Amino acid sequence: MGEAADKLTGLVGTAACYDMPFAEVRAAQVTAMNERFQERRDAIKLVGHRAREANMAEIRRHEDVVPLLLPHTAYKSYPEAFLAGEKWDRLAKWLDTVSTYRVPPQDPASIKGIDDFIEKLEASGHYVSCSSGTTGKSAMLVASLKDMQWCQKEAVAAYSWGSGVQPARDRRMFGLAAVAVVARNLFTGDAYTAALQDPAHERFAYPVPPMTVGGLTGMVVLRKAIADGTAKPEDIARYEETSAARQKAVDDAVGITARALVEARASKLHVSGLWAGLYNVAKAVRDMGYGAQDFNPENSIYVGGGLKRAVLPDDYREFVYETFNIQPERNYQNYSMQEMHTGMPRCQKGGRYHLPPWLVPLVLNKNGDELLPMQGGEYEGRAAFFDLSLDGRWGGVISGDRISIDFSPCACGARGPSVRDNVARYADLEGDDKIGCAGTVDAYVRGVA
Repeated sequence: MGEAADKLTGLVGTAACYDMPFAEVRAAQVTAMNERFQERRDAIKLVGHRAREANMAEIRRHEDVVPLLLPHTAYKSYPEAFLAGEKWDRLAKWLDTVSTYRVPPQDPASIKGIDDFIEKLEASGHYVSCSSGTTGKSAMLVASLKDMQWCQKEAVAAYSWGSGVQPARDRRMFGLAAVAVVARNLFTGDAYTAALQDPAHERFAYPVPPMTVGGLTGMVVLRKAIADGTAKPEDIARYEETSAARQKAVDDAVGITARALVEARASKLHVSGLWAGLYNVAKAVRDMGYGAQDFNPENSIYVGGGLKRAVLPDDYREFVYETFNIQPERNYQNYSMQEMHTGMPRCQKGGRYHLPPWLVPLVLNKNGDELLPMQGGEYEGRAAFFDLSLDGRWGGVISGDRISIDFSPCACGARGPSVRDNVARYADLEGDDKIGCAGTVDAYVRGVA
């Protein structure tokens, strides 16, 4: 690991973490990105390919890293036939193109489904997390044990800064959503529990079965088969039966969770989940005759993601906050993306998401091939970042988000770069989204795999 990169990542959890002006860390970030490039251009096959295409041998300025960034779609670039056809040897070979460490060959005959495939990879030190794939193919993100340990440390530190809550193991944790059983979720969940959960009580177990990687990818494969007209009637019937049972568990969980929260109302609570589940439970609590006056004023909350297509009243946020007596300073919000292992916690006074110095901002034009100016003032463009903390895969990624980033001090006093709370996806704004380099990346990894 490079000295400059280690120095920047070593600032995690420090008081000055989000208070370092970009001008003061700019040179160190360039040095750190070049360290990562020299370490990994021959290790990560796709990065080596991008470097040869761009005739790039060294990163001397922020602009130099742009041709080396990977579009977020790179982690979905495996042929769907690998997953649908259970071609685990080919899928492992594809993962090897985006991994820092060699993914060992896999014997398809010895693997009983995607969950078994993931488990065998973990045994060799490769931790794979998958996205839900609700709008298409699942992203598959390979990471190392060092990455998982980093996520544990960084997640708690960012939460503490953004919420003002010091990890004192004096809260009762209530997760109001089923968690996908992927490595990153499990590791960060353990870290939050160790930091926040009152050991005198057991953490609340949300009464809905968690989603495994097999469950997530199985739905994606079936949706594809239905669209192609190749789905078997028995597969559709099994899917409908599973969906109905899961929906009943979700419906039953509302009352169970509401009663447990009311019972624990005098304790300091940490509530997390998605807006739809939080609102439904809050409504059940209100229907039982309880509200803000009954809950501890030091409660905290963390909501992940948006509405996820849920239809809720206009005041759904206020309704949830008021029900559980959540004060503004205990409302933790975080901007990140699955391709990175670093988040940007939202401050209270400025309402902006703040970047730590090991997360390099690279705001691009819409096509994703040109860096916008990075000086004082605010700029709008395509979000790209280089996460220097990443170990098991490349840290540079081009996202599908349009952001506004400011390199001036925030109203909260923090002097590092910050992102305005108006993040939007180009696909939602325009119905489609094309990143210039995505086609060549897809062609390369398909050819290798």
